[in-house]
Amino acid sequence: MNKILIIYCSTYGNTERMARAVHEGAASIVGDLAELKLAEQTSCDHVRDADSVIAGTPIRHRSMDSRMKRRIETTLEILWLRDEMVGKIGGVFSCGGGYGSQGAGVEIAQIGILSAMAACGMILVPFPKNAEGAGVAGSHWGPNGRSGGLEMQPVGVTDLMLSAARSHGANIARVTVLLAGRGCEALPGFQTVPSPELVAAFSGQSAPIPK
Repeated sequence: MNKILIIYCSTYGNTERMARAVHEGAASIVGDLAELKLAEQTSCDHVRDADSVIAGTPIRHRSMDSRMKRRIETTLEILWLRDEMVGKIGGVFSCGGGYGSQGAGVEIAQIGILSAMAACGMILVPFPKNAEGAGVAGSHWGPNGRSGGLEMQPVGVTDLMLSAARSHGANIARVTVLLAGRGCEALPGFQTVPSPELVAAFSGQSAPIPK
């Protein structure tokens, strides 16, 4: 299995367009094993079943969208407590504008997601500078579709930005196929798994969440 899960949240549709392009790139390598889901509809089971997780977010006040942060806290972090994330592959993309030409917190938002993935023991795949579209939509960490002009006027994402997203999806899919499940074998679980009660308390649940 080389299953790739792309999760995203979107407000104006631009991040969704980027997410669909990422999915298209991943599907060009692994076909139907690439799955696209809204963050709000993503469960622990979806993440558990995936070899790779690619997360996409709008930029909100120099950080990731609260919907994405909530999903990380209620899926990735919970599975990490159970030692089920080590060796999975992770990537990120984003969409946002802001005043000026610097992207209004793109790097902070992307690193925020990647740092959560790193804390889970995931293998991170950044965005190489020679990827198609990197000159327009590239950060070190993942593609960013700049959807706003220099004075925050909405302009939407361009075809070249979408090309960058497709490149990223395909690149992560290639890494997934190359590892072919060997990530977890190379990084075996060794963590002492907390009790179900502690996992439930950590996740804000009143009772243990089901396996």
